[in-house]
Amino acid sequence: MPETFLYFLWQYQYFTTTQLLTTDGEAVQVLHPGFRNYNAGPDFTNARLLIGGQEWGGTVEMHTKTTDWLAHRHQHDRAYDNVILHVVWQDDQPATSRRVERTNGTPLPTLPLQNLTDPALLTRYGTLTDSPDAIPCASQFRSVQPLRLTSMLDKAMLQRLERKADGVHELFRQCGSDWEETAYRLLAMNMGFKINADPMAQLSRAVPLKAVLKHRDVLLQAEAMLFGTAGMLDAVEQPDEYVAVLQREYRFLAVKYQLTDRQVTPQAWKWGKLRPANFPTLRLAQLARLLTRHASLFSLFVGTADAETLLKGLQITPSDYWQTHYRFGKTTEKAAPSLGLNSAVNIVINTVVPLLAAYAHHRGQPAYVDRAIALLEQLPPEKNRLTDDWNTLGLGIRTAFDSQAAIELYNEFCTQKKCLSCQVGAGLLKSQQVTLS
Repeated sequence: MPETFLYFLWQYQYFTTTQLLTTDGEAVQVLHPGFRNYNAGPDFTNARLLIGGQEWGGTVEMHTKTTDWLAHRHQHDRAYDNVILHVVWQDDQPATSRRVERTNGTPLPTLPLQNLTDPALLTRYGTLTDSPDAIPCASQFRSVQPLRLTSMLDKAMLQRLERKADGVHELFRQCGSDWEETAYRLLAMNMGFKINADPMAQLSRAVPLKAVLKHRDVLLQAEAMLFGTAGMLDAVEQPDEYVAVLQREYRFLAVKYQLTDRQVTPQAWKWGKLRPANFPTLRLAQLARLLTRHASLFSLFVGTADAETLLKGLQITPSDYWQTHYRFGKTTEKAAPSLGLNSAVNIVINTVVPLLAAYAHHRGQPAYVDRAIALLEQLPPEKNRLTDDWNTLGLGIRTAFDSQAAIELYNEFCTQKKCLSCQVGAGLLKSQQVTLS
């Protein structure tokens, strides 16, 4: 019996609440179950109970078995001295064994729920969590109340923003609290489009933004720094005049900015199963153009409230060479694509929005979170296998807000079987709840 099921039972009081008795025979009445604690310490805070006719206020701790209190050594932890009730599924403590108590030796009332819970509820819970479907509630999804679904998508989206903002804050710390450098590294990593995110992140750490911006008037020099430090100029199979110029420029710039020892190994870059439009060479050429086009990427990302304006600022054409090449020395018959609308949308979703969320927390200005959400609501949804699955179930993904929320819901709740932490799963159980007579 997972403790999450106990949290669900207690939070919604889904057990027989009349004539509640502790293991010592004291009557219990729940005036308020308290609030779920997601931090360290007891599981519910600010509960109000009548135990043996006396009103108590404090915390409630949950365990699968009574003896778990002792196994977790709570009897030696003063953080649990404010617990007023120990709620368990099964009382497995023999009458002759050591009793459950606080650090000062006072006994702790224990309330078992196993015999107070409708067995059908447990069966439905098992059916949901044991479902072979990737989305456990798939077969029941169309019966979910729209308001409950909307509320859960909002919760998932805010959780996603919080989680991504935490990642940006860590990057901000690594960048010496420099927002410009943070925006640059975040963008570079995103332009690796997952498969080359790691080498792109390594490259952005090796080539400081300030070094690139000193040469933003000469695109070729910015390209030389990036391609050279990426380790892509050392063994070009079919070198041409452009490659020769890059190699010459890089030799000078590598000495000037001490880049030689920071090179990314060529083997770090992934090429297999990639469409030419996603080759790392073309992505680096596009990154170089973006960096030299905008004096401040951070100002562009944080200071632009309108999605259309932002997307226009991100859609760029790389240098002439990369309009006819995907790789060095090999001319393509079909013109290489520019960084177009779809890629710009991806950058806003995965770079701009997390940056705004992190900046909002840093400045204590929630308006930046509102702006991030507004951008997502203005953008088209992502299209992939996951969003297709949700649409098949009838979710109705219309904007990037919807697709991001759906991705979070799937990754952080469905695949981890956190059905009782999801308002959809909990709602499906609640709607079928039958109270024991």
